[in-house]
Amino acid sequence: MPTVSVIMSVYNTNDAQVLQLSIQSILVQTFADFELIICDDGSTDDTYDILANICKCDSRIRLYKNDTNLKAAASRNRCISLSQGKYVAIMDADDCSAENRLEKQVAFLEQYEDYDFVGSSADLFDERGIWGRRTYENFPKNKDFLFVLPFVHASVLFRKNALVAIGGYRVARETARTEDYDLFMRLYANGSKGANLALVLYLVREDKAAYKRRKYRFRIDEVLVRYKGFKALGLLPAGYIYVVKPLIVGIIPQGLLKRAKDIYYNRKKAGGL
Repeated sequence: MPTVSVIMSVYNTNDAQVLQLSIQSILVQTFADFELIICDDGSTDDTYDILANICKCDSRIRLYKNDTNLKAAASRNRCISLSQGKYVAIMDADDCSAENRLEKQVAFLEQYEDYDFVGSSADLFDERGIWGRRTYENFPKNKDFLFVLPFVHASVLFRKNALVAIGGYRVARETARTEDYDLFMRLYANGSKGANLALVLYLVREDKAAYKRRKYRFRIDEVLVRYKGFKALGLLPAGYIYVVKPLIVGIIPQGLLKRAKDIYYNRKKAGGL
């Protein structure tokens, strides 16, 4: 049995170069005791054919396909149900992992048994190169979920039994774009703890305008997810203002929003939050 099961859900990502880079970043890991489970989530283009061709190169890859598009939460749950590893690592189809990602994360969870999952810092990149970085608290507490999800979702390695204990990702209309936020709050509510390594072990493919294009109805879904999660974590009623944060953010000019974020993180660094 492999120690780690890396799971990847793919939908209509028919760029062979992007998929090759993402998959290759796992195949060259310094920690080699893994399986890579890829699930094509009912793609309507030639994504599956591209994946099938790439997957011929390594026997550690297992490729599956959903008959219809089930969305990321359900597709990842299928991968988890098929996994054989003690640990489950998330991998997005258009991102890349540092070659020592699994080595560092497995070492952490083997050493610190009180933690059920571990993420890392991540660089943001697009076709022009790296343009930003996401770094969160080393040991997030419940209150750290108020302003933002304090983990880079796809950078995380989980103990599989922690995911199984909460039934994996919650499949619902409001979790279509916020399944990660929902998952981590449910893990914490169930008694799990997570950590973040300061090392940059993951690269997120994202352009600067991505958040601006977010549809307003998805912000409403996030409000529902925040309300349920904050309630389970005992963050209400004090956290009600953060419940509606996505709706407020949607109408604030980007310049003011960036300034507010800078103030927030500067206060956190100074110990004021």
